[in-house]
Parts: sequence; C-alpha cells; structure tokens
Amino acid sequence: MTVHLVSHEKEQISSESQEAARIAANKYMVTHVGKENFHLRIRKHPWHVLRINKMLSCAGADRLQTGMRHAFGKPVGKIARVNIGDILMSLRVRPENIPQAKEALRRSKFKFAGRQVIFLSKKYGFTKVYHKDWDKMMAEGKIKPDGVGIQIIKEKGPLSRLAMFRD
Repeated sequence: MTVHLVSHEKEQISSESQEAARIAANKYMVTHVGKENFHLRIRKHPWHVLRINKMLSCAGADRLQTGMRHAFGKPVGKIARVNIGDILMSLRVRPENIPQAKEALRRSKFKFAGRQVIFLSKKYGFTKVYHKDWDKMMAEGKIKPDGVGIQIIKEKGPLSRLAMFRD
C-alpha cells in the first residue's frame, strides 16, 4: 500500500524544507515500524535556482552600486516548483503499517508552507497497476518483477514473441 503527501497549493518548496520533511518522516517510521518495513520517496526535486541581487544599505551606497543594471544575482538556494495535485512524498508500507505511514506524513506536513493532503493510493506500491487488477495480472504472467518496480508485459510487439507463430 502507498500513502501520498499531495500539495493543495501552487507554490515553491525549498530543498531545506524537503530535507526537513524527509528526516521527520524517516525518523518516525524507523522508530515505529523499523527501517526494513517501509520505502520513502521524495517525488519533487528542487531544480530551480533562487537568486538574490544584494543591495548595500550603508551611507554612500549609491556611488558603489548600479541599481537594477546587470541585476542577475547570486544563487541563494534551490526550490521545487509545485502545482496543485503534485505528489511531494510517497511512503510504501504493508497494510498493517498504514496508520504509522499517515502519521509520519502528517508530521512531515508541518515542515512545508501551504496546504497539503494525505491520501491512500489505489495502486499497488509504486507501480501503475491497481490493487484490484494485481492478482489477475500476476496469474496471467503480465507482470515481471524488476528490482523495486515491475515491468508490464504488453500484448503488442513482434509476432516472433507469440508462441503460435513459432515453428
């Protein structure tokens, strides 16, 4: 089962707040569930660089500065641009550990500005397959394990893959 922390506002989230939220969720899960019983993913990455054009505020600063001319600025930090409905963090746990996962994400919610919502995913783990279809697809052999994720075997492709055309 997967529990998601979803943004309810269009905002910019700093890399520092993301790291603080990750540490809060990770610490709670390790102490209450154990470090082998969950998988935490940060889904939004801070690629956007924040810059600041520092201005002097001392006497005679007008002679030393150029104002807004060449005002590119120096890098201050990195942020992730987040839209409404974007998943910020995901926690994959066993069904018996869902309450602890919700509490961990609730605690990490306080590290972000704005509003976030916690919800339980209908999909199996970090895959694209729904819970109701998982057992059927496994029985038919349409799912192939691939490390942490899976590969879905499609029915399309070259005819040489199909058994009826091999001689």
